[in-house]
Amino acid sequence: MGFRTSRGVSVDEALRMVLTLPEVEQRLHGNHLGFRVRDRGFAYLCEDDWTMLVKTSREEQAALVEDDPRAYKKSRASGRVGWVQVRLRKAHEDELCDLITEAWRMTAPRPIVARLDLALR
Repeated sequence: MGFRTSRGVSVDEALRMVLTLPEVEQRLHGNHLGFRVRDRGFAYLCEDDWTMLVKTSREEQAALVEDDPRAYKKSRASGRVGWVQVRLRKAHEDELCDLITEAWRMTAPRPIVARLDLALR
């Protein structure tokens, strides 16, 4: 998986990772803070227990859980989409940032993703 940072991501760090992405909106869902792009959810944060649900492919979900079961737990799945529960205190910052960004890319409309890619060049 490449270079890994030390373990442990704070709720504030996770929020910062999500909110730097274009057109992200927040909505409260019970005790979870949901993150959406164009009204489609891609991540949910539970501050109470320092966990985050992140959209991913079922293949990536299986790989994450197998590679690091202390940080990742299989959550619900639907079709080709799976969700992984991330234990923030056990996660690596760089991996979580990549996971959140990929969840956003899976969810955002292509023109928005293309604008981000252009801005990153």
